[in-house]
Amino acid sequence: MARIAGLFQALEGTASSQGQEFIRAKLIVSGNAAATAASILGHSRLFWTGFVLSAAGVAFHIIWTLLFYYLFRPVSRKIALLASFVMLVGCAIQAVTALLYLAPWVVLENGSSLGGFTSQQIQSLAFMFWKLNGRSDQFYLVFFGLWCFLTGYLIFRSSFMPKVIGILLSIDGLGWMMFVYPPLGSSLFTFIAIAAGLAEIPLLLWLLIMGVNPQRWNDQAAAAGITSSA
Repeated sequence: MARIAGLFQALEGTASSQGQEFIRAKLIVSGNAAATAASILGHSRLFWTGFVLSAAGVAFHIIWTLLFYYLFRPVSRKIALLASFVMLVGCAIQAVTALLYLAPWVVLENGSSLGGFTSQQIQSLAFMFWKLNGRSDQFYLVFFGLWCFLTGYLIFRSSFMPKVIGILLSIDGLGWMMFVYPPLGSSLFTFIAIAAGLAEIPLLLWLLIMGVNPQRWNDQAAAAGITSSA
């Protein structure tokens, strides 16, 4: 079960980063609504690939969230449930972000039905939705950061995973929560990215390669009154 959680963590990270970050960055032309509109319409296959990956990332993340709740409920059922609730809210924001990703295409493709709008105004409206997509993604990072902080605490308190991963993940979470004020998060992004690499990559590799210590998981689950196995 731990390895499946690691697999979905990898799938979500790959899909979301490719769709929302890398492909989006290839399509957008900073500060130029007309050029961005031309880029979107001229690279429709790339645009739709980005949307599908962004939407798939939401589904992968929901599964990942539920698996993490299952894994860490022996440590503290209440905190594991709180972490799951926080991340499900984050997944809902991710879904809105995916819809905002799609909005520029809808506006540009159906611009003729927007009576009274000039071509330039339609391009500006599409560009505004593109910027809202980016802001929504930053808002999601706040919830992801809180989830990282809570899950880091659960890992630290667990007997079946290395405590150092829990400490690093909590620090990582504090970094992502800086995006509650986007200019601050953006100015600290280099340090946040380093913290994320030091925490999230080891967590992923540990889950995929090592899983969790089954005897210790079962012992902690038994102490918490949980009988199912990891």
